[in-house]
Amino acid sequence: MKKIAVVGAGISGLSMANYLEKYKIDYHIYERRKRKDLAGHGFLIPKEGMDYLYQIITPDLLLKNGNFLKKYVQYSHTGKFLAEKDLDNVFAISRHALINLLAQNISAEKISYEETIFYDDQQSDNLKFSDGTNVGADIIVISDGSRSRIRKNLFKDEIMRMVRESEVVNIIQNKEIADSIENDFMKFHHEEGGLTFGILKLSDDTILWYSQFDNQKYTINECSAENLRKYMLEVFENWHPIVPEIIRKSDYKNVHLWNVYELEELNPFYKQNTVFIGDAAHPLIPFTSQGVTSALKDSFLLTKYLVEENSVEYAFSKYESERKPEIEFHISNGRILLNQFLLPLNQQTENILPISYK
Repeated sequence: MKKIAVVGAGISGLSMANYLEKYKIDYHIYERRKRKDLAGHGFLIPKEGMDYLYQIITPDLLLKNGNFLKKYVQYSHTGKFLAEKDLDNVFAISRHALINLLAQNISAEKISYEETIFYDDQQSDNLKFSDGTNVGADIIVISDGSRSRIRKNLFKDEIMRMVRESEVVNIIQNKEIADSIENDFMKFHHEEGGLTFGILKLSDDTILWYSQFDNQKYTINECSAENLRKYMLEVFENWHPIVPEIIRKSDYKNVHLWNVYELEELNPFYKQNTVFIGDAAHPLIPFTSQGVTSALKDSFLLTKYLVEENSVEYAFSKYESERKPEIEFHISNGRILLNQFLLPLNQQTENILPISYK
C-alpha cells in the first residue's frame, strides 16, 4: 500500500488513522495546532456512528467517557412540557474525551503537531510543508475542517455562506445540577421561534449546554467571555430556572461562539491524489447531529476501498459515489430542521427530533 499523509488530527483525521492502523497501512498525520488546542465541547452520536466507533474503540472505554441518552424532551422556554421521543442508542460525549480515545491507538511518532500543510498552485507537487518542501506522500487525505484552506485552494469557485443560526456552546461541571437531570436530551424553545437552549448530560457531574440563535434577530458579536456571559443571562433571564442557573454557574474560559457556515454546493470529494473526508469534504450544519457519524463512515469506506481496489482513482470514485448521496440527504434535512427552528412553535411540525436519519 502507498504511503498516506493525513492533514488534520480532529475527529475525521484520527478516525482515518485508526482504520489505517487496522490494515497496517503506512501513514502520518500533520496537524497545524497544538494538541491541547484540539479540545472542544461535545457531540451527539446516533446508533450508526456508534457501530463504526465500536470497530476502533471498545464499548467499555466509550461508556466510561460518555453517556447514552434515553429520550429527547422538548419544552417551551418557561418549562411547559411539549413532547418527547425515545432515543435509539444516541450517545453523548465530549470532544476532548473522543479525541483522546481516538488518539490512544496512534503512536506519537505518527502525529506531527504544529505542522502546517499548504497548497502551492505554482508547482506540480502542490502540497508542501511550511518550509517549502514537498509532503511526499502518494495519497493525501484532507481532514482540516469545514473551513478547509486546502479545499478552498483546490476548488477556487466554491461559495461558503453563513446560515441563519449561530450557537454558543459550553460545558459545566456541577454534580448538583447533573444529579437533577436524568439521562435525557432536554431542549427549551422560545414560543416565537429562533431561540433554543439544549442540555446534554455527559457524565455524573458534567453537562454540555448550547444555545441556538436566529442571527437575524439576535446579534452576538465577538466579545469577552464576561460580556458573553452577561448577554446570555439577559436573553435567558425569564426562562425555566435551570437555564439561567446553568448559564450563571458555568465557567466561560472555554466557551465557544460558533457562526455556522455551509457550502452552497458540494465540491468533488477528490482531485488527483488528494481526497477529502469529514467536514473538509462536506460541512454539515449542527441540526443534523451527523458530523461525527459522517466522519467515521467516510474514514471507514475510504480505507475499505483503498484496500480493495488496485487503482487509487477508482477507490476515490467509489468512495465519493457511495457517500455523496447520503451527505446530500443530510444537507437537505439540515436545512429543513433549520427552517423549523426559525418558525414559531405553533407552526413547527410534529417531527421534533433534531437528528437527521436516512
